Amino acid sequence: MSTPTGNRLRLVHLTEMTEAERAGLFRRSAVPDPQVRKIAQTICEEVRRDGDRAMKILARRHGGGYFQVPESELAAAARRMPIAVEALDGARRQIEAFHLRQIPSDVHTETLPGIAIARRWSPLQRVGAYVPGGKAAYPSTVLMTVTPAKVAGVAEVVVATPAGADGSVSDATLAACWVAGADEVWAMGGAGAVAALAYGTEQLQPVEKIVGPGNQWVTAAKLAVFGDCGIDLPAGPSEVLVLADHSADPRLVAADLLCQAEHGPDSPAVLVTTAPQLAARVEVALEEQLATLERREILAEALANHGMTVIASDMAQAISFANQYAAEHVSLLTSDLDTHAKAITAAGSVYVGRWSAESAGDYATGANHVLPTGGLAACYGPLSVEDFGSWRQEQRLTRDGLAEILPIITRLADMEGFTAHRRAAEIRFSAQGA
Repeated sequence: MSTPTGNRLRLVHLTEMTEAERAGLFRRSAVPDPQVRKIAQTICEEVRRDGDRAMKILARRHGGGYFQVPESELAAAARRMPIAVEALDGARRQIEAFHLRQIPSDVHTETLPGIAIARRWSPLQRVGAYVPGGKAAYPSTVLMTVTPAKVAGVAEVVVATPAGADGSVSDATLAACWVAGADEVWAMGGAGAVAALAYGTEQLQPVEKIVGPGNQWVTAAKLAVFGDCGIDLPAGPSEVLVLADHSADPRLVAADLLCQAEHGPDSPAVLVTTAPQLAARVEVALEEQLATLERREILAEALANHGMTVIASDMAQAISFANQYAAEHVSLLTSDLDTHAKAITAAGSVYVGRWSAESAGDYATGANHVLPTGGLAACYGPLSVEDFGSWRQEQRLTRDGLAEILPIITRLADMEGFTAHRRAAEIRFSAQGA
């Protein structure tokens, strides 16, 4: 049951809740509501049909622009902010180092003598990276999407990011595009940008896959174009779950909750603890830290609408809750970090111990910060090099290999009534030269 308090975080005790009430705590989604999806679908259809004309109308109506940023502007932006470029390049090198180890290797297997199967991976040729923008700049997202694409060997990486109210893209974003080596940069945003990437326009060639985070309109558009164009995954609001016990420093718990809640008023921030006394101390720390933060109004709204402290009876129950919640970010502040880290099986990115700040992973460790949200961490992982390529199977059989499995082929084909399947195997033994 819920306990009403004057605190920032809604307080719930798992032992006092029914199974149905517990299930309600997990109920969220990265998929926008049906009305948003319907409108986004219409926008995508308009862009598919009318190309440049539709994009220009959307730019006038909603902002975000619609133009290609010249490469010279990327270099100029980088020259204007040399100190920032140094940090961006440092982050890029970290990301590159981690993602180089993800390049897939071909797998070769002989299941029977004369039956050889290979699994081969190839990079995509042209990929779109959506980077949020407009009111804010997210140069780190440029690095997190373009760098692994380049490591994978993608031939052309196209960045789409909205222009601001003044009609320009921020220098920070442009400099990041220059550092990461983006091949094209387009000022355009929202559902229209996703559609333009997927279907192309008179000016813009389509891509094979779209990756990167965005608001509900971007997510809805990605779902709308899926099937015509590949996507990484639908992504909802950023979220965090902190798993803490009696040993946790309440200041660190509060800092980690605020770190991801800072993304927006719809960002969930959840503390799961076995120590009821910690909850009160965290509330004090939240108040102290909120007073010093620039985005305190957004943070306060996020905590009010989506903040929660979950009291578990023991660590087994706490970990079970964390895995069912399947958060984008999970911070572990417990006395048995190794055991508890291994027990977390559903999370986008796990931060283990007091020195593992979430912001380190967002910016500088080299791990990817494009992560599954809305419970999708139960079945999806972080953006990786593999997302920028595709697998295929290659099968080679000898006469003896085909003969060995021919009885299986013919019997299964007969079961399914597929005479042509059976004949495709049998005819090889009667064909000339067999």
